[in-house]
Amino acid sequence: MVPTVNGLHADVLDRIGTLVASGELAEGQVLRSEDLERRFTVSRTVVREAVRVLESMGMVSSKRRVGTTVAPRSRWNVYDPMVIRWRLAGTGRDDQLRSLSELRAGFEPVAARYAAQRATPEQCGDLAGAVMDMAVHGRSGDLDAYLDADVRFHRTLLAASGNEMLAALADVVAEVLTGRTHHGLMPTTPEPAAIRLHGDVAQAVQAGDAGAAEWAMHAIISEAADAIFGDGTG
Repeated sequence: MVPTVNGLHADVLDRIGTLVASGELAEGQVLRSEDLERRFTVSRTVVREAVRVLESMGMVSSKRRVGTTVAPRSRWNVYDPMVIRWRLAGTGRDDQLRSLSELRAGFEPVAARYAAQRATPEQCGDLAGAVMDMAVHGRSGDLDAYLDADVRFHRTLLAASGNEMLAALADVVAEVLTGRTHHGLMPTTPEPAAIRLHGDVAQAVQAGDAGAAEWAMHAIISEAADAIFGDGTG
């Protein structure tokens, strides 16, 4: 479990994490506390707390006589929402988005199929309400409000799968959707076709049509990949 951090600790954690994720602090590089203290004008306690969190994420490692070094990417907790956010902010954004799109293609359609079999009436109503909000905010061009509705839709769908492992991936999906919006990868006015597909998922779940729910979710992910990569992959 990643320790929680607030205020100045969180700011320094975010700045160091971004540097590591971007490669500016490269694999194997030694992170000296005194250097980080001077760089960010903070105390040793603040640096120590940030490094402790990064170590819990697998991004750095500490060894006696060596100190704290940047760990290989293969050791990072790539499912951690903060790691995803930092990677999306860096030069490797396209690779990260492609990996995340491929991951979503593997689990969200399955979640939609299960949701059609297991969703509660309340969850069906929440899905429909999220789609209505997406339509309203999409027409007005309020991308932040649209994002909130979109995230709510996907969180509800994953929870409605009735599978706690799938539901636990909601933060991963939320970071993908948030990253697309904050890094200018969404059109000024969301595509009506994308909103209709979300509506198709909601209707299929409510009707208990597992095949239709799975197909529509596949189509949502393909549409998003086309918008980013233009090649139907991602």
